[in-house]
Amino acid sequence: MSAPAASPAATQTRLRVENINTYYGDSHVLRDVSLRIGAGETVALLGRNGVGKTTTLKSIVGWQPPRTGSVTLDGKELVGCGMMAIARMGVSLVPEERRIFTNLTVAENLRLAQVTAQKPGWTLDHVYEKFPRLRERLTHKGDEISGGEKQMLAIARALVQDVKVLLLDEPTEGLAPLIVREVENVIREIKAAGITTLLVEQNLFSALAVADRCYIIDQGEIKFEGTPDQVRNDEDLRRRYLFV
Repeated sequence: MSAPAASPAATQTRLRVENINTYYGDSHVLRDVSLRIGAGETVALLGRNGVGKTTTLKSIVGWQPPRTGSVTLDGKELVGCGMMAIARMGVSLVPEERRIFTNLTVAENLRLAQVTAQKPGWTLDHVYEKFPRLRERLTHKGDEISGGEKQMLAIARALVQDVKVLLLDEPTEGLAPLIVREVENVIREIKAAGITTLLVEQNLFSALAVADRCYIIDQGEIKFEGTPDQVRNDEDLRRRYLFV
């Protein structure tokens, strides 16, 4: 594995994953996976399909708890706490499926997330300021908006709660290039707000455009830790672990 790269954003470690091993039944999916994310940092977890990226996110939030290893938020152990307790601590996963309520309007989706939050996060006015497209779609139901708008709504639902760490699973999947740029800008806004972000993304160049640091995972093992520039400039690295 390449040597860790220093990041100005990583003044303190907010989320630390240490030597986790996660299984599906008897299948050993994650093998001693370790990573760290500094407070306010945006980190990308890269790799081909099926190599353990989403399982890493599920392990962090308790959806698929690791059998061994440690996950800590500001030094507090998360393994064994359960999904609801981890969410109340401020770790939120926006899954690949987005999981908005398609029978509710955009405004109702946001209000429901707001009233069920343990602690308040962004105000609705702040959400509408950062997501002007959602303001235009407030009365539209979830099944009446575009894929890009669904993604923005899923992220906004997380932000109206008290989020310390936001986990994003394939936020640009299936989106048109223009909408991808909008989602990238949203991720930059999240970083500017001081929210720590772990991004799983198949769109390599989109991920590199927003990340402070990168990890590459292959066959359930971390193979690289470094900067976006290192990934951009290392064709052999990309060929070995990222290109199909």
